[in-house]
Amino acid sequence: MGSKQTGTAGGPVVPAPADPAQIRNVVLVGPSAAGKTTLVEAMLTASSTIPRPGAVTEGSTVCDHEPASIEQQRSISVSIAPLQHDECKINLIDTPGYADFVGELRAGLRAADAALFVVAATEGVDAATRAIWHECAEVGMPRAVVISRLDQPRADFDTALLNCQDAFGSGVLPLYLPTMDGGELTGLLGCLTESHYTADGVRPADARLREVLEQPRGELIEAIIAESENEALMERYLDGEQVDEDALIADLEKAVAGGGLHPVLPASALSGVGVPQILDGIRRGFPSPLEHLLPEFTDPQGAHPRVLTPDPSGPLAAEVVHTSVDSYVGRVSLARVFSGTMLPERPVHVSGHGMAERGHPDHDEDERVAHLYSPLGSNLREVPRCVAGDLCALTKLGSAETGDTLSDPADPLLLTPWPMPEPQLPMAVVAHNRSDEDALARNLNRLIAADPSLRLERDTETHQLVLWCTGEAHAEVVLQRLREGGAEVDTEPVRVPLRQTFAQAAKGHGRHIKQSGGHGQYAVCDIEVEPLPRGSGVEFVEKVVGGAVPRQFIPSVEKGARAQLTKGITEGCPVVDVRITLVDGKAHSVDSSDQAFQAAGALAVKAAAEQAGMRTLEPVDEVAVHIPEEHLGAILGDLSSRRGKVVGTEPENGGWTVVRAHVPASELTHYTVNVRSLTSGSATFTRHFETYEPMPENLVPK
Repeated sequence: MGSKQTGTAGGPVVPAPADPAQIRNVVLVGPSAAGKTTLVEAMLTASSTIPRPGAVTEGSTVCDHEPASIEQQRSISVSIAPLQHDECKINLIDTPGYADFVGELRAGLRAADAALFVVAATEGVDAATRAIWHECAEVGMPRAVVISRLDQPRADFDTALLNCQDAFGSGVLPLYLPTMDGGELTGLLGCLTESHYTADGVRPADARLREVLEQPRGELIEAIIAESENEALMERYLDGEQVDEDALIADLEKAVAGGGLHPVLPASALSGVGVPQILDGIRRGFPSPLEHLLPEFTDPQGAHPRVLTPDPSGPLAAEVVHTSVDSYVGRVSLARVFSGTMLPERPVHVSGHGMAERGHPDHDEDERVAHLYSPLGSNLREVPRCVAGDLCALTKLGSAETGDTLSDPADPLLLTPWPMPEPQLPMAVVAHNRSDEDALARNLNRLIAADPSLRLERDTETHQLVLWCTGEAHAEVVLQRLREGGAEVDTEPVRVPLRQTFAQAAKGHGRHIKQSGGHGQYAVCDIEVEPLPRGSGVEFVEKVVGGAVPRQFIPSVEKGARAQLTKGITEGCPVVDVRITLVDGKAHSVDSSDQAFQAAGALAVKAAAEQAGMRTLEPVDEVAVHIPEEHLGAILGDLSSRRGKVVGTEPENGGWTVVRAHVPASELTHYTVNVRSLTSGSATFTRHFETYEPMPENLVPK
């Protein structure tokens, strides 16, 4: 991104509204091939915000501050594109279509008041998009559907509409129908207006087209009236009266906001057909921030719940929904203002977000907002304010990270962050050479601040630096960002920490005797070691008779034995689940000491291990896989191939199933990649450590 600018070539600066009623925040959701970004650029062009598609950032997604080389590969992060349409500011929130970046998608959902699902007319509705629709339904987010790419040779609107109705439910009804001529999209038919929209203008639909409209128009009107608070409308409609178009349009927004109706709008972003109707549908059919039920706020300690409203004169409450780092201006924080008005040259309180386990420590700090900006592509256009319901960009907030709350220092608040996906793909990284170590540490801090879905772990057992990512694409982007930040890094296989235990009971004799002038060292001990059930830990028992080992040296034997078990018989492989019994020994009145009996205890453990033989234990995780029922067989077969033991299946509403299994951790390193492949990206899973189990002998050498 270059120096700060006050406008975009060929387009006006979108005014900062003072009234939340004049704002629409819409998140675009859909798979990567659906054409979301192309549609955003078409809407920006139609509203004269940019002179032509692609003018904001040639070859990259709009409104993002990441290096273009990453963006040219895939849209990977939330981006905001504001435009003006009929005195209404519309913030279009473009989100990634890749499953790896679901954390960014949820950030877009948090910032929005409604969702626009973009489905290609050449493709079906994938399982991942169905899952996101279900997620939106659970939080009550109004939704509409755009059937895009109608200019493609294989495009079929009717089939795409049936696919959407099958995936999303019967409330998915067309607001417009496409008109085609020789396979080319020529215009739209308005189901409510009964008008024909073409490049030549708008005219009433002729008799043939009205016949085409009859059934879908009736279904749409019934759906609107069913959600209407005006009971007289239904009576008039059932009596065969003509229902006033303005009354229907007024109730359309209520039906969409109530979740009973999801309008479908056909469009071609390349030709522009349908784009003005989408903009008009957003303005007239989607709710403003005033109708958005705000999440609950508390004080920074999580106490004293507060219910706020989107009132520009209320207490300031905003949330950082995305963070990026620009080489010129530093950290850029995109924020949604939920309450109050954010003004430049004012202090704000930054409250942490409770994700310390991912490397994001909690914090409560005051910082100063220098300027406010409206972001579009590589430009940050300065604005005088950001009222409740609006989105803005802030620069140089040193402590603010994605998910943080911004509020008035005199009235600090905290908002619980949105649920982030648990990263399940580990990647071990190491600096290429000593000179890269400082750059690696510096860039990791920047990455963690910007990406709450990334978890950093320094494994104290394997001594590896492990980055937990959400998938292969996420891991690739993380590596590229590290290298672009000046840190040359290599990857290495992730090592799984193992344990050992005794294969059978055994006896051990430890003898530590040295004479080298002066005080010598003398300690002898005899122990018995027996294996215990998994999870028992290490027990120490003494059954010494007649004071063979003086009382003061019994703890020394225990200390030495435990130290040897922690170190492992095989270096770096601790021994667990055993009971050590001290049964006999010898001491010298002068040469015995604490150190000598520690050494004897360790030697006794080694001797017992040599006699008994060792069994290698591997960590086993409990895995819960959340899948559509049609993929149950594939998942069960895959778990079996991973040495997994299925412990149960639980059906859930909506045709979903949860499969629970115990799986060796070494078999789960790339499980997130495989499970998505098997379920077309629809499955999610969680894992947590369950126990250690014996590893098959044929796998131990690996």
